[in-house]
Amino acid sequence: MNEWWQSKRRKKRKSKEKKNYSLFELFLDVLFWIPELFLFPFRLVFWLLRGVGKLIADVS
Repeated sequence: MNEWWQSKRRKKRKSKEKKNYSLFELFLDVLFWIPELFLFPFRLVFWLLRGVGKLIADVS
């Protein structure tokens, strides 16, 4: 039982260790976020126009 407990503790401690954030991972994150930052304003306008259109359709 004691061996099992010690191995469990070791595994848990390994998972808590901080992992380094590499430059490659940062580069990939930026590549994924750039399109989102450009498309979000257009999406927002689309959602607003769609909502206004549905509101007008419900009133009439």
